Amino acid sequence: MKITFLGHASLHIEIGTTNILVDPFISGNPKASHINVDTLKADYILVTHAHQDHILDVETIAKRTGATIVSNYEIVMHYQAKDIKGHPMNHGGHWEFDFGRIKYVNAIHTSSFPDGSYGGQPGGFVIEGEHKNIYIAGDTALTYDMKLIPMQTKLDLAILPIGDNFTMGIDDAIIAAEFVECDKILGYHFDTFGYIEIDHEAAKRQFFENEKDLMLLEIGESLEL
Repeated sequence: MKITFLGHASLHIEIGTTNILVDPFISGNPKASHINVDTLKADYILVTHAHQDHILDVETIAKRTGATIVSNYEIVMHYQAKDIKGHPMNHGGHWEFDFGRIKYVNAIHTSSFPDGSYGGQPGGFVIEGEHKNIYIAGDTALTYDMKLIPMQTKLDLAILPIGDNFTMGIDDAIIAAEFVECDKILGYHFDTFGYIEIDHEAAKRQFFENEKDLMLLEIGESLEL
């Protein structure tokens, strides 16, 4: 499993020959100007919620690639009305896809499309594929529901928002890592806007002092599990 950070909360995940995009917000992110949206591969696009900084490039990429959108019912219906393929899910449900298993889990946030219309309830994803398991938290506050995840799935990586203000900050993300029983953390949802800028070295040090490894990838950089 190969995971590439595309800036903000956008990810590209390769599981075998399958290409998965998560929350593509690239064309509107000046920090990701070196990422070419028109060349990104996608068989599936996972969407955690409907805010613009998570869906901006969904429609363009899905129509170019023929990707299937995986998200909550309301978001999938929104895109199916635009003749885009989708697989609707809701909290607590899972599905066996051709690349592995996805479970849609709780997140505490809001969710509305840029025009203000309802975007369903926000969520995160637990993905199991190639004998590796990852948790993508989405935009969320710290929640006790995270404790449910390791009861069923032993994680190899937890991808957590760390920018604070709109989501968890560093202190709560460390507790979240404890809740999901995973010491290997990929931080995301930071630095894109002034509200969520962080001190990288201080954040890594704080995780280290709590016996956890926080990875902060450069935009376009990858890690492999």
